[in-house]
Amino acid sequence: MPQAVVGSSPTRRTPGPDPPAGSLTHYCIVRSDLPRGVLAAQLVHAAAESSPGNLPVGTRAVVLAAVDEAHLVDIERRLLRLGIHHRAIREPDPPWSGALMAVGLAPVVHRTTVRTVTARLRLLQ
Repeated sequence: MPQAVVGSSPTRRTPGPDPPAGSLTHYCIVRSDLPRGVLAAQLVHAAAESSPGNLPVGTRAVVLAAVDEAHLVDIERRLLRLGIHHRAIREPDPPWSGALMAVGLAPVVHRTTVRTVTARLRLLQ
């Protein structure tokens, strides 16, 4: 089971020791302006759709917060421009009607590959 990362430090996202060399980090970014239940559902969708499954023990799960949909759209554009593999989650049903809700990044070994996008994001509170 992935190790969840929690906390509020904008400078060090992964409390404790660095993960062992070769371990994976699975990032998901969700809008912090969503109602708590909707946020949880969209986060689960983003994690499931961006994971290849069968993640090894020791995989870290990091949940980051976007301020709102416009912020998340900007993040998605940067991911596309940098060629970083991800899954964008849009809610088709009203009242959201196609709004971008969350983004899951494919688990990565080298966190530096996504740091250009994630460095200024805070952990979800």
